[in-house]
Amino acid sequence: MSDEHQAAAAPRPEPIRFFGTTWVDHDGGYALRRAGVALGSLAAAAAGVFVLRLGYEGLAIAKVGGLVNMMVVVAFAVCSTIAFRRTWESFVRRPDAEAKDTARERSMRNLLMIGFIGALLAYFFRSLVEAPGEKLHRTEYDEARTRYERRRTTRTGNPAARAPKRGPKGRRKHP
Repeated sequence: MSDEHQAAAAPRPEPIRFFGTTWVDHDGGYALRRAGVALGSLAAAAAGVFVLRLGYEGLAIAKVGGLVNMMVVVAFAVCSTIAFRRTWESFVRRPDAEAKDTARERSMRNLLMIGFIGALLAYFFRSLVEAPGEKLHRTEYDEARTRYERRRTTRTGNPAARAPKRGPKGRRKHP
């Protein structure tokens, strides 16, 4: 097997949005990118809160009543909480393969869209510690590298270059 083929089979780090593969060695402006992602997600969350505030003021101007106002606030708070939790968990572990495209996941997309502020805040808080999803990607990448190294070191080399096997009394076997 050639070295080129072995190098091609070596595991490659999976890129993370906004970071590419700079998370592997924390190079290529990694700290600057983390700061930019943190500030960007916080600014987007603040803009989202401002838009929701305008919507709430529109409900107050329309005088729809206290019950509707309360329901809107509770709905956005619950959706934001769910979106925060699901986004935070997605940074630590991957979703189940069989649960990827079920009806439950499709319905959760709507909650995540309504609770976008929670998802943005999760992104902000996670980017203060690491690139969002870095721990998950690093764990998977390290496991893949150790599996690759184990596979590569247990190979015996070129079988044609080995010494021929000897028979029971030290003689060569004839074909």
